[in-house]
Amino acid sequence: MSATDDLLSILDLSVLQNNLFQGRSLNVGWKRIFGGLVVSQALIAAMRSVTAELLPHSLHAYFLLPGDPALPIHYEVENLRDGRSFATRRVVARQNGTAIFAMSASFHREETGYAYHLPMPSVPAPETLMSEKEIAIKFKAHLPENIQHYLLRERPIELRPTDLKRYLGFDVSSNKNMSATQNIWFRSSGPLPVDPLLHLAVLAYASDMTLIDTALVPHAKSVFDADIQAASFDHAMWFHRPFRMDDWLLYVQDTPSTFGGLGLARGLIYTRDGQLIASVAQEGLLRPRAK
Repeated sequence: MSATDDLLSILDLSVLQNNLFQGRSLNVGWKRIFGGLVVSQALIAAMRSVTAELLPHSLHAYFLLPGDPALPIHYEVENLRDGRSFATRRVVARQNGTAIFAMSASFHREETGYAYHLPMPSVPAPETLMSEKEIAIKFKAHLPENIQHYLLRERPIELRPTDLKRYLGFDVSSNKNMSATQNIWFRSSGPLPVDPLLHLAVLAYASDMTLIDTALVPHAKSVFDADIQAASFDHAMWFHRPFRMDDWLLYVQDTPSTFGGLGLARGLIYTRDGQLIASVAQEGLLRPRAK
């Protein structure tokens, strides 16, 4: 199976009973579960508890404990409200009976209204940029072995950063004109089924990639650095417009603040033709420590 097939497989949650689902983690050699995986599985669980005409328009989540990839994850869905236009669900993820994650999600029945969005910045097209495998080969001498392995293995999401220095955490702090931003193209590594709910779940999965890293850009650091302790605390998303996750999307990221061991990062996600399809925000621990 391809990495995309693996991701689709783990998003197909098992039904244990009414509003109780079971998921599993991808085997990627990490000691804790990737946060985007739990967000995407919790969103799938919530979407299965509402009628088909209701689509998610926002979610707000907290990572409570690092999950164990070797254990199953149970998702309990609580029905908070069913209205004529909106519905609200609360999802708690547990392992061995202990809550590791909590999320609230709001659903909306499609309707017409005002339309506006911030324009997409001008960046190089994804076809002109290096893939992660090409980056790993070109910068092999500068990358630790574990990072080389991470970039070379097949993954369900393909990334193409527009600025390699920022992406790899090279020293850019001497650039006085540097802004605390990072732009990355991404898409699923393989084609996805037509089902729009799967595209929403895969976007939720991918939205946790590289975001909190942006809070380290002004400090010329990377979450892979040995002297950084990094962890995501929360994750919020707003879904604006239809899209396909198997076509290139631009993740425009910035950071308004890092202070006291915490960093805040924000993201806007655009289609290739400049339509804003989602907004994201995340705060995380960025604690300096001895190497």
